[in-house]
Amino acid sequence: MAAVNDGSDSQPAKHQEVGHKSLLQSDALYQYILETSVYPREPAPMKELREVTAKHPWNLMTTSADEGQFLNLLLKLINAKNTMEIGVYTGYSLLSTALALPEDGKILALDINRENYEIGLPIIEKAGVAHKIDFREGPALPLLDKMLEDVSESFHGSFDFIFVDADKDNYLNYHKRLIDLVKIGGVIGYDNTLWNGSLVAPPDAPLRKYVRYYRDFVLELNKALAADLRVEICQLPVGDGITLCRRIN
Repeated sequence: MAAVNDGSDSQPAKHQEVGHKSLLQSDALYQYILETSVYPREPAPMKELREVTAKHPWNLMTTSADEGQFLNLLLKLINAKNTMEIGVYTGYSLLSTALALPEDGKILALDINRENYEIGLPIIEKAGVAHKIDFREGPALPLLDKMLEDVSESFHGSFDFIFVDADKDNYLNYHKRLIDLVKIGGVIGYDNTLWNGSLVAPPDAPLRKYVRYYRDFVLELNKALAADLRVEICQLPVGDGITLCRRIN
């Protein structure tokens, strides 16, 4: 897996796609998926943003192209109109969402770093979907609490879809709040729930420090979601793993 580094030079090089988070054992197979089904259908603005993001030093934070395609189709399938995204980075998944929503669709986009968002903003504006996005800079939890407490607005059960790709140590804290904000029948998507494949790595595996630090939080999230009877779940090995939670009560 990309997160495991045994120091050997005899292993074949991993796929060089920026943001490569595929859990497929064969990089050639992942390349086949990208070249056959993803890149030929990738909207021009998303391709441009993907290429711009590739030049950023934190480019591994981006959503992979195949996951962006998956999210775009999912939103159309569920006829999403009012959505939220926690963790924006340069906006690749945000743009995927904006392109999928109807003209009057809305995205509440939360991130602690406006500077990164503004890297992709000119492309989002050129794509003609910036009007769908309400970007808020700052930690998400205080804003979520305010939304839940605000009696003048009806935020409870108002979101069709919520995508979370942010600080993994707060995923459970997000879930405790988002379950009341997503509508019954709506979907929450948690990204990176297979965490570089490290969840099944042996205790002494040579993991990168950030992977080892967040691994227990991801394990705790997965266990909690599996036991949460308020949602139906499906964990998919797309990108770095995405768990979909459909609220049922």
